[in-house]
Amino acid sequence: MANREDLAIIRAARAGEAAAQLTLGKRYLFGGNGLPQSPGTAYHWLERAARQGQADAWMLIAQHIPYEVVLQLARPHEAAQWYERAFDDGFTRAGLVLARLVLEHPSGTAAASAEQKAHALRALEVVAGEGNADAQWLLARQGERMLAPEALTAGAPEAAAVALKPEQLQQWTQKAADAGIEQAQHALADSAWRQSDATAFQQRAQPLADALLRQHESGMAQLNAPSEALAAALGQQNILLLRRLAQVHLEDKRPDLPRAQQLLELAALACDRDAQLALGLLYGRVDESGARRFAGQGSANYKKAIRWLTLAGEQGMAAAWYVLSRIYLKPEFSQRNLADVQHYLERAAEMGHVDAQLECGVGAWRNRRDDPANDVRALYWLQKAATQGAQEAQALLDKVADRPQAAAWAVQARAQMSREQVNAHPFLAARIELAMLFGLTRPEALLVDLKQADCGHCLMIDIRSQYARSKRRLIMVETGEQRGALNRIGRLFEDMDCGPSGPEGNYRQRLYRLKTLLPQSQEDEEAEAQDLAA
Repeated sequence: MANREDLAIIRAARAGEAAAQLTLGKRYLFGGNGLPQSPGTAYHWLERAARQGQADAWMLIAQHIPYEVVLQLARPHEAAQWYERAFDDGFTRAGLVLARLVLEHPSGTAAASAEQKAHALRALEVVAGEGNADAQWLLARQGERMLAPEALTAGAPEAAAVALKPEQLQQWTQKAADAGIEQAQHALADSAWRQSDATAFQQRAQPLADALLRQHESGMAQLNAPSEALAAALGQQNILLLRRLAQVHLEDKRPDLPRAQQLLELAALACDRDAQLALGLLYGRVDESGARRFAGQGSANYKKAIRWLTLAGEQGMAAAWYVLSRIYLKPEFSQRNLADVQHYLERAAEMGHVDAQLECGVGAWRNRRDDPANDVRALYWLQKAATQGAQEAQALLDKVADRPQAAAWAVQARAQMSREQVNAHPFLAARIELAMLFGLTRPEALLVDLKQADCGHCLMIDIRSQYARSKRRLIMVETGEQRGALNRIGRLFEDMDCGPSGPEGNYRQRLYRLKTLLPQSQEDEEAEAQDLAA
């Protein structure tokens, strides 16, 4: 509770007396005499005194009011002037807070002039030169920002304040890292990774990783499943560092598998799907193709491999499902199961794994006699694999299906049909259009049931039940125009019976209608004879 002396000082400070404001600010700054210690309240009164020219006020602000307190103010960038004055008066440590207010705080960056930014950079360089690690790291980050292409293009005037070269930025970052600034250590490790310098990366990353392992050792022992809380505690930056360091250990000439396993387990428990995949591969002693890896360095633990690969697959890693299919195919695996092999293989294929798509396509084609729909399935997966550049799939496509090409008879027939004939016989006109787009023979065009034939990625033409001389064949749907035409024609036949008992009649009736509307030339008759002989 304030005593009489304090109350008198408060009244005088409220009345605008600079000396009273300075005194009141000191009392709130250090506490005592019945007043509590309150840095925020102290700044309020010291700032008022500073505005009236009290040099001691801004010196006290710079010496005792940290950046975190100023940051809570409504307009923190306005405090930069007091730290700037304190720096000019010889208190160099104020330069760090000045630089943070001007260069880091969004409001300060927008409000500060180019001259103030340049002054802040010069002050930051002075503080960094005195060995302040925080200043060194901030200077390195600001220098990197100024040397960015967009900043150089914009020609920021403050860039001339500190003429830093890339090698100087590296030195400041190095000093900050050596002084224990974790973000600087991460920056050096990341730089080494981008330059593919595994030795430098390991040198910087290993201490950080060891600290993380010690910090979370007890928590890892209690976890039975990945934890979102652990992921939040680690942060994405640390998770990435753990995974990269494990990769370095695994790629050594003499891989350190136990250390890599520790790193991957921590990242995997933090819900990182790439780490879960890598850990599953490590336990299974395989690579992403399922081939044996790390021979002579311990046996595979398929139970743990399956656990981590399943978790990675459930997070969208197609490679995890593919490797699982390879594990269940291994003869030495006690739970070898071909049904599981196919299940995981198809899951990988559905998620876009090109090798799985190719294998699904090849397998379905080889087993096409076991299931009539296997050829359609094979074409689907081969098309998917070919789209991703699989040459083997591209070569096999020509064996599995025909490519769409216009049928000469259909082109001629459509040219002869008048608009009145098209309107009078829409079903026949639609069938002729199908033949034009996909190269159907007359019997195929007249008898195909589009509702059964349209498989999305292809047309499955099978009219053997009504035309015994024909053969089942597939025709690829390759363009959006073809797909659009199929959708349009499909709507026309959607509610209609396309069989012999439907409104179009049997094959002879349909053929008679075609001949009646479109008289045949000698070439047409020869083509029809070839159709019948096919």
